[in-house]
Order: sequence, then structure tokens, then C-alpha cells
Amino acid sequence: MTSQDRKASVSRKTKETEIAVSVDLDGKGASSMSTGVGFFDHMLDQLSRHSLIDMTVEAKGDLHIDDHHTVEDTGIAIGQAIAKALGERRGIARYASIDLAMDETLTKAAVDVSGRPYLVWHVDFTSPKIGTFDTELVREFFQALAQNAGITLHVLNHYGTNNHHIAETCFKAVARALRAAIEADPRQAGAIPSTKGTLNG
Repeated sequence: MTSQDRKASVSRKTKETEIAVSVDLDGKGASSMSTGVGFFDHMLDQLSRHSLIDMTVEAKGDLHIDDHHTVEDTGIAIGQAIAKALGERRGIARYASIDLAMDETLTKAAVDVSGRPYLVWHVDFTSPKIGTFDTELVREFFQALAQNAGITLHVLNHYGTNNHHIAETCFKAVARALRAAIEADPRQAGAIPSTKGTLNG
């Protein structure tokens, strides 16, 4: 399993957004984010840095309406790129989970890179906004990511009071769990880690 094997690019264009994403699953966490939504760019940087997935995102969306379409469609495109880069998902660890702390906040993320998309979300924010960013869009992003990457994803915020920290621990925890789950397992020797013989649904 080489870096060459696990790179992918996806372009997506609708009447609402135009997005180009590139990923290298065996990178070092280098990122270049340009979505027009500052807080979202910051969260995507965290996703890339802590998953060690090199990631480039160029997004133009109908921000004069709101951030929803840009955030959701970026999640779709990143998920599609990850799924494409994973291919048959041979030799990966598949499962991982982590409890991630940041100051007063603790968030758990658990992932199964199963080919079966599902999101379980137990995260409550105490404010509808972080700056100008709608906190409900954090879930929308991860819903789009899980659906299109073909992963089962559970996110649970145990506790926290600062909404920025709650959101950031979600992105960091998912990143760390995803990093562990997609890494090569030397004992798998390129096998698909499933008794079904497939991880594509």
C-alpha cells in the first residue's frame, strides 16, 4: 500500500457550489483550505493536520444566502475523495476510537471504515453561532462526510462549555480516529478486513 495508491481528487459543481478537493491519505497533514468561511477553514485545517491526510479544498458557494450549501457540499466532496482514495480498503485497521480533550471539553469519536455510511451524533451546543458560523452545520458536515466516505461514525461530546472547543474537539477527534482506522495494519497484509470479503457496502 503506497502513497500513490491512496491519493484522489474530486470536483463537484452545482448551481449552489463549485468545489475541488484533493487528498493524500498517506500524507503529513498539510492543508490548503479556501471555502470563504473562516471558521470552517480552521476546522478543516484541524481535520487534515490531525488525520495526517494532506488535503486541498477550493470551494465557491452561495455565501450570500448562508454557509449551509458550502459546508455540506464540501463534506460531500471530501467524503467522495476519501472513498476514492481508499479503493477496496485493503489492509486497513478499519476500526478506531478516541476520547479527545481540549481544555474543559472532552469528545469521543469512533469510526468503522465499513463501506456502510451512518452517523450517530450526540453533541449539543449552547449557542446557535460561533462567531458568524452556525453551530448546526458541524453535524451537517459530518453527516455529508460519513455518507460519502462510506464510514460509520459516532461522535459524542461528554462535556464542555466553550462552543469553539466543542466544535474543535469534534473535528480533532474524528481526525485522530480516522487516521488510526485507515492506517495499514501489517498483520492484514493487504487483505480486506471483513468476513464478507468486501468493505464497499
